[in-house]
Amino acid sequence: MNEFDQINNLSPLPRKEIINMQSYSAPLENRRNLLRLDFNENTLGPSQKVYEAIKDINLNQISIYPEYNLLKKFVSNHYYESRQFDSEEIGLFNGADAAINAIFNSFGDRDEIFLTTNPTFGYYSPCSEIQGMRKITCAYEGENFLFPIKRFKEKIIKHKPKLIFICNPNNPTGTVLSAQEIIKLANLNKKSLIVVDELYEKFNGDSLLPVIDFKKIKNIVVIQSLSKTAGLAGLRIGFAFGHKSIIQYINKVTGPYDVNSFAVTAALAALNDKSYIDNYVSEVKKARVLIEKKFESVAIRKHFGGGNYFLIWPKKNPEILTRQMREKGILIREMKNKKDIENSIRVSIGTQEQMSFFWSTYKKLDLNN
Repeated sequence: MNEFDQINNLSPLPRKEIINMQSYSAPLENRRNLLRLDFNENTLGPSQKVYEAIKDINLNQISIYPEYNLLKKFVSNHYYESRQFDSEEIGLFNGADAAINAIFNSFGDRDEIFLTTNPTFGYYSPCSEIQGMRKITCAYEGENFLFPIKRFKEKIIKHKPKLIFICNPNNPTGTVLSAQEIIKLANLNKKSLIVVDELYEKFNGDSLLPVIDFKKIKNIVVIQSLSKTAGLAGLRIGFAFGHKSIIQYINKVTGPYDVNSFAVTAALAALNDKSYIDNYVSEVKKARVLIEKKFESVAIRKHFGGGNYFLIWPKKNPEILTRQMREKGILIREMKNKKDIENSIRVSIGTQEQMSFFWSTYKKLDLNN
């Protein structure tokens, strides 16, 4: 029985948007005990303080519903040293993905316009398709994947999109758009909600959060998480920052206890160990310099940007190289089906030691053959 027959024999039928949508491909199983350079995760894991905090959770914390005020208060007062947030300007989510989905559920509607760049994070598209939105995109420019600012402005003015997503730095190209430039885009059409996905911002350092006043600029939402920097990807904790009315609307479509107590406890411990996060980010930046210098000596196309990852166009078939690297204990990710980078591989950046191991293995498999 083919897929069409299966659908016709199903009762009740899902919405047509669900039938037609392209699912987002999540990470594969069986990735533990390998060097994970395929999904931009923290390659060392969380700090010891996170582990100790989770280990000390008592039965009473498990048997009652989670509480969020303590974490919200801490984020309000200490997330950025240079400023404070109103607690109503902060949303807590079961990872950044849940924040993204909630934003589409709150503001996306059938036949309204969704604008983003291409290639970018793959989860935006299925979220827009679920709502029946019409997606328009702007391709990055040239071999250095510059942000298409002129064409992006033209599309905002012409199409007046309801939702605009900017991954900044962009995954997978590493393209960075300045905070001030994003604020200018928000002023082009104040009925467009601009969502700035800053999951990789710490590796570049041009966040909107230190400079934006959400009381004045009401049509920007900033998403961050503790997956890439603090090593909490497995616990799922993300934040959305925006005008209190926008956050209130987004919260309406989430469950009352979507973020579990373990994630809350881990997030508080991680944020109280800021030096661990700062040291990890610093180490990744040093490793980025190291591996970029290695690639300067070889005649293959490569691209380094603002995130904790880079792109290479290997000599060998990307599928074969990816498989061979896995056999040597290293995971990297093909970029097949990604516009303009189809034959490339994205490599996450870990520590200097890890990148040295990657380089010695990659060199033998791709450059010496």
